[in-house]
Amino acid sequence: MTIPGAPAAAANPQHIPEGLPSSLQHYIDGRFVDSVGGETFEVLDPVSNTAYATAAAGQQEDIDLAVAAAREAFTNGPWPRMKPRERARVLNRIADAVEAQEERLAELETFDTGLPITQAKGQALRAAENFRFFADLIVAQFDDAMKVPGSQINYVNRKPIGVAGLITPWNTPFMLESWKLAPALATGNTVVLKPAEFTPLSASLWAQIFKDAGLPDGVFNLVNGLGEEAGDALVKHPDVPLISFTGETTTGRTIFRNAAANLKGLSMELGGKSPCVVFADADIDAAIDSALFGVFSLNGERCTAGSRILVERPVYDEFCEKYAARAKTIVVGDPHDPATEVGALVHPEHYDKVASYVEIGKTEGRLLAGGGRPEHLPQGNYIAPTVFADVAPDARIFQEEIFGPVVAITPFDTDAEALELANNTRYGLAAYIWTKDLTRAHTFAQDVEAGMVWLNSHNVRDLRTPFGGVKASGLGHEGGYRSIDFYTDQQAVHITLGTVHTPRFGSVEASAANEG
Repeated sequence: MTIPGAPAAAANPQHIPEGLPSSLQHYIDGRFVDSVGGETFEVLDPVSNTAYATAAAGQQEDIDLAVAAAREAFTNGPWPRMKPRERARVLNRIADAVEAQEERLAELETFDTGLPITQAKGQALRAAENFRFFADLIVAQFDDAMKVPGSQINYVNRKPIGVAGLITPWNTPFMLESWKLAPALATGNTVVLKPAEFTPLSASLWAQIFKDAGLPDGVFNLVNGLGEEAGDALVKHPDVPLISFTGETTTGRTIFRNAAANLKGLSMELGGKSPCVVFADADIDAAIDSALFGVFSLNGERCTAGSRILVERPVYDEFCEKYAARAKTIVVGDPHDPATEVGALVHPEHYDKVASYVEIGKTEGRLLAGGGRPEHLPQGNYIAPTVFADVAPDARIFQEEIFGPVVAITPFDTDAEALELANNTRYGLAAYIWTKDLTRAHTFAQDVEAGMVWLNSHNVRDLRTPFGGVKASGLGHEGGYRSIDFYTDQQAVHITLGTVHTPRFGSVEASAANEG
């Protein structure tokens, strides 16, 4: 299949960033180190699927060293004891450094993930904004105080908890790491970061950024490795009281089980199969713009993708025709080409998964666009934007998270049927609703089983709002004050004003009263 407007393969030789490292180490207690046992794994780029670097593969011993460094920095170091304004200054210096490296970060992120360069460029600015946001928040943060006149005053004392274990995904990795690093550090915790094994490249930049910004040694530690080795050891470590994880639901369940023995605090943003509901009275062209961007941006590798599009029957045929026509013109190509809108999927293992769902979809729906590898891209992890219509609610491509540029479109006749279809999945991360009827919009938003809802809008997030899902899409929420709550203990302090009135057990008066 040829993608109209797509650049030819010969015009797109692979772009390799200058100064690309050939090895990636851990960062523990202010030093770059190899694994204790020398274990490594290969890191592939998604365009050629060849190894460009070896990364240290963290094991239990490496996690032990990282946690010990973080624990020492928390127990005896200055970071948790610094005033909020002092920590905020460091966070703002981190943000400045991230912004200064925007071009370099985007180049490395695109090379490592296959994300189109035009979409990667925004990730550094978003990462910087996360640090600025929490720098402001901790300075403005105030705690509750409650008074019972003449009797008692009570106040809440927030304290950092300790070592936070942060396990991050391979889609937009640098930006998503900042979502966890910024609030964890802002609140005075120390951290051990375990980045995704598919995309460890940009995570290696944090170490120098943090050191140059004045973050004390041991506050930030990074251990590369596989989830079942380094990630598992971090989750089970008794000196790590907090785990924040973003990833797929099956792994989330395993983390939930393994964290139970030590009763760890958990925040988990998991999988999604979010509905995009289009009613007949909607602005169809605006809905199509949003629904296309919502599932095909970031190569379809986004947790909040509106990958199930539910369309009211009077406009169903029109919507399908226009949507498919636009999907066919999406430019698939070299991630470093500014014209590219969909790049290469992150890894051949993930490519095989998405490709298998495309084949399943051919038996479960009517193929309107895509359906496999673009003809002009015989190598690399490329899949054309794929659109299936007339998909039944029990179809696998309707129910299961594909995490690629594949969408299922299904008709409905009534509001009640639309709600039933929207909620007919084990996931509940996001939902998108398109209608000009405000009563319907707000009623539907409150009834849909989703942690986040966008009305007549695509995925634009205010950092002050909670981020998280329900059902199999997650546990807990982060964002704004919810992140402050997760990364701190809230200690209640009670002070009596005036005379203390306590029952006098064991006193003569109490004995006499009891005898009477």
